[in-house]
Amino acid sequence: MNLDGRRESTNVDDRRGMGRGAKAGVGLGGTIVIALIVMLLGGDPSSVLEGVSSIQGTEQTEGHVGFSAEEQELASFTKKVLAGTEDVWTAIFAKYGYEYDPPKMVLYSGSTTSGCGAANSSVGPFYCSADQSVYIDLSFFTSMKRQIGADGDLAYAYVIAHEVGHHVQYLLGTLGQAHQKMNRVSKTEANAISVRLELQADY
Repeated sequence: MNLDGRRESTNVDDRRGMGRGAKAGVGLGGTIVIALIVMLLGGDPSSVLEGVSSIQGTEQTEGHVGFSAEEQELASFTKKVLAGTEDVWTAIFAKYGYEYDPPKMVLYSGSTTSGCGAANSSVGPFYCSADQSVYIDLSFFTSMKRQIGADGDLAYAYVIAHEVGHHVQYLLGTLGQAHQKMNRVSKTEANAISVRLELQADY
């Protein structure tokens, strides 16, 4: 993807280098996203579903650290992708008479705090509706590349857009309705609802 000349979103809270060490990993949403990326690249998604829980990134240490040119380029790319989602969803919402309120993106390394409680990179990228923010430890992308070969701008942009998709679900009330229903049904039914939420966020 060539994003040269594209604007970077300013709706970003960069906390990299300020957290304690943790390993990059994935939750349910991350697993589904990675499996779909592998499938789109012509790979076997079943192998991802079996082994993706082992994805781990480099451990980060507490305190501010310097970032390589590659890391800074990835941060810039991430901000440009977020800006793209802001432009697209603003236009789509306006088309239907709504106003789009974009999420904040929090870049962190190791661990941080969120409106949903303590956050660490072991859960992978996630959306927190309590503070309407997308949380991403950029080492997750490095882990995707090293562990399963899901590399490249498209794969990274896909992950970001997926988490923004959860924000859209929140704004439209879908996320809250689904969570309410999940609290009233069995664990099996709740898992099925969760998977549908993830697939809709992909869409």
